[in-house]
Amino acid sequence: MLAEAAELQEKAVNQLCEKLNAKEELTFRAPTGSGKTHMMADLMDRVLEKEKDVVFLVSSLSKGDLARQNYEKFCQYAAGGEFSHIKPYLISSEIAGEEGLFIPTAFNVYLLPRDLYKQGGRLMQGAMESFLQNMTFTEAFGGKGKTFYLIKDECHIATNNLDNLSKTYFSKIINFSATPQLKRGQNPDVEISDDEAVQAKLIKHIELGDDSATVADAIEKYESIKESYRNLLGVNPCLIIQISNKDKADFEWKNTILPELNKSEHQDLKWMLIVDDPKKCETNDVFKAKKIPVAKWKDYAKDNAAAIDIIIFKMVISEGWDIPRACMLYQIRDTQSKQLDEQVMGRVRRNPRLLDFETLSDEAQELAMTAWVWGIIPERGKKVFRVKLWDEPTDVTGVLRLKTTRLKRLDKKEGFDIGEYLSGQPKVASYDNIFELYRKLKKSDHEIKELCYSYSDNIGKWFDFTEHLDGITAESNRFVCDYSQSMEIEKDDDGKDLLVSFPMESQYTDNGNYINITDWVWRRCDGQSKFAFDSEAEWAWASLMKDLVSEDSDGQKIGKRIQVGKRNPKAGNVTLFGEEPEKSETANKYLWGKNYPYNSAIKYEYCLGAVHSSYPDFIMQDRFDRIHLFEVKSVNIANATPAAFDSLEYKLKLEELKRCYKQASLLTGYIFYLPVLKDDEWHITRLQNGMEDSLTEKQFKDFMRMEP
Repeated sequence: MLAEAAELQEKAVNQLCEKLNAKEELTFRAPTGSGKTHMMADLMDRVLEKEKDVVFLVSSLSKGDLARQNYEKFCQYAAGGEFSHIKPYLISSEIAGEEGLFIPTAFNVYLLPRDLYKQGGRLMQGAMESFLQNMTFTEAFGGKGKTFYLIKDECHIATNNLDNLSKTYFSKIINFSATPQLKRGQNPDVEISDDEAVQAKLIKHIELGDDSATVADAIEKYESIKESYRNLLGVNPCLIIQISNKDKADFEWKNTILPELNKSEHQDLKWMLIVDDPKKCETNDVFKAKKIPVAKWKDYAKDNAAAIDIIIFKMVISEGWDIPRACMLYQIRDTQSKQLDEQVMGRVRRNPRLLDFETLSDEAQELAMTAWVWGIIPERGKKVFRVKLWDEPTDVTGVLRLKTTRLKRLDKKEGFDIGEYLSGQPKVASYDNIFELYRKLKKSDHEIKELCYSYSDNIGKWFDFTEHLDGITAESNRFVCDYSQSMEIEKDDDGKDLLVSFPMESQYTDNGNYINITDWVWRRCDGQSKFAFDSEAEWAWASLMKDLVSEDSDGQKIGKRIQVGKRNPKAGNVTLFGEEPEKSETANKYLWGKNYPYNSAIKYEYCLGAVHSSYPDFIMQDRFDRIHLFEVKSVNIANATPAAFDSLEYKLKLEELKRCYKQASLLTGYIFYLPVLKDDEWHITRLQNGMEDSLTEKQFKDFMRMEP
């Protein structure tokens, strides 16, 4: 897993722990596929490590077997030593005859399928309350003296019967959901945004299909990417088609979907129809012929190697059903529930190669991070705009070409040999617990794990490596964080300096802060010229740059200009996922633009606890062919949360970026800037030729106008 993904999860759990100490009820919102179950286990493990008398009750949907799914994951985490303090138990009502329902008391994490605790159920007949009394009453009253924390997984679903017990038995309530119910006061105290999760490669970005696309179009698109998915990712992709509930579903299945699947060109496709009545489920695979239960169909379909190409379903798998290989969703049903849409869409947003994503090629990574969706406009993705570079007769990417830098890892350090290093370390008299060692190794950087597995050709070497993991990590950090030794220009396959540019296509989320820009490298695919920026600071810097690059200086423009094809967005042939308008005339554009992180290769590695990538916010080439890169920051409360700019983490990142850019400027010859907005003034750090200095806004503008 990428360091950015692990640290995003770690940061969220840190915030939850802090909030948990101060509040009796809190809500955590994170998009489906971002690892909520893992973060839930991490939170419980941290609490249980410190608070031996705390017990968790995790209320999960019975739909989609979410409780059982969570239980199996918790068991896996505990057995693997990753979260060794949790001892999970799945509450069940499967008992014989009139036997009384008994819940054992030796566990500290209890998973309760929500629908088990309902009117008329056995748990409602005193069993659940007796269990809670037994666990929470003090020893003087014959109880265990435990403190109960309630976790509501998928908290947007009402749990009225359980809520009636809250004030009596639960000291803390933690709500988890991708779509918390704001009307019930579930305002997120801690949140991982969709943009953050996409940037960290936890979930896929969404390509919205054309409203006029049919089921046939969706299947055709699936056929077009199927082989690439298999060859590049080693995963069989899956198209999910969502149909309506009740009588309308039968019509959609028999008159729209089945006729298409029966066409001769689709006979190689395997499909399943999953509905709430097992007798009405259908498939052209062997499952029905062999009388395999429908529950087994769903379990099989989740596997990355499963041969089922298309799954047609009602709402029976909208929540609590993980299928990372699913990459397409076509929705026929017309739902009025945005929460439901978000949950369904989450089925196709999981990263199918999350754990080893960094080992994939660029092409494979792009494929793994794309989800195609028809028929749904996501609540949090309504304002996602696709952009393209201007091109022809002069291609932007052919003129603006940049070097990037990477950090060498410890195994590339000159004169370093892991075997020699370990032989010089003190011998270990007795090894630590193998599960604790494995847990520590699993939390290490990908490069440390790779070094371990390449060195450890027997169990003895593995123990030696992991017993000295802290020392190896410290040695690695010393080397990697010494940019004078570790930083190098990124090379291509021939060993030459790799030259990159803006991606041909990208996208951004409309966060407000609008500017109309018609003369930079980007054009919106819908033909509009209003661009949004992530913060007021970015907006202010973009406004400054817009005026500066086109400013006359001794009869010259400051920004470099190229001639491009001015296009008419209404013209040309419409493709499935966007318009390819034809060129109508040429125009001059300035070589500057926002470095949208999605698809961008313009990045510079730096070390802050782990290796990260910095994507400078803006790139510009001036009329003297100098390259300028800007990473915009703010210390204004209006532009960032107080925790963001007051925290040590924020300050450390700024200082580390300065160190990174200083060395990168020396290696590349480019000029890097850190403009920081404080109140209404810019405080600009310039990194040039390995040197650092500070500029006012006026000094910066004077420098830009000055011929080198």
